Amino acid sequence: MLTLLVLTSVVLFSAAPQSEAIVVYTGWERHALVGSDIRLSCSFFSWRWTSDDVTFSWSYRPDGAKDSISIFHYTNGVPYVDNKGPFRDRLEFVGNPARRDGSILIRNLDFADNGTFTCDAKNPPDIVGRPSSVRLLVFEKIPIQAGVITGAIIGVVLGLLILVVAIYYLMRFLVARRVFSLSVSKHGKKGKGKEGAQQKQASVVVDPAKQKAPASEKKKQEARREKK
Repeated sequence: MLTLLVLTSVVLFSAAPQSEAIVVYTGWERHALVGSDIRLSCSFFSWRWTSDDVTFSWSYRPDGAKDSISIFHYTNGVPYVDNKGPFRDRLEFVGNPARRDGSILIRNLDFADNGTFTCDAKNPPDIVGRPSSVRLLVFEKIPIQAGVITGAIIGVVLGLLILVVAIYYLMRFLVARRVFSLSVSKHGKKGKGKEGAQQKQASVVVDPAKQKAPASEKKKQEARREKK
């Protein structure tokens, strides 16, 4: 029976696939100004540990063109930049393959750089996956629409933060006010109780004196009469 289980497990492991899907991530669209630098990010998800044989490849397709050209490749721990393409003196590898980062930096952007950049990554034995693309748009000035959208998002986030802080301090104020009113009411009841007790004690002490006073006056009057 044990031999049969061992043979079955060996067959299952040998039949299991040796590679799994890898998912590559880039941005969707990036905006930049003429003459500026931009970082194009590329990362991947894989169920395997990061392999020493991990590779990154970047290609570029200008706007209006049908074909893509290879502009960068990283393999065996060495980055290779195309020495004849449009980015030969302006492209730099700024990623960290150990952290699954294959980002590149493009310097001194020009209008001719508008186009689609595609990143592909492999993490052997995970080699099955689809490349991811990001479109670059270079402007003389950032479009108003993009600026308005960005400003609106920032404004909404700041507004929510201010609202949360205001609600927090309002709740603290209400709780402190409630605690203060309860403490004042408790002390007030205690004070009234003490005053009532003191008044009762005073009445008990004064009443006998008031009752004895008339008796002493009568005795004095009788003594005066006897003297006469």
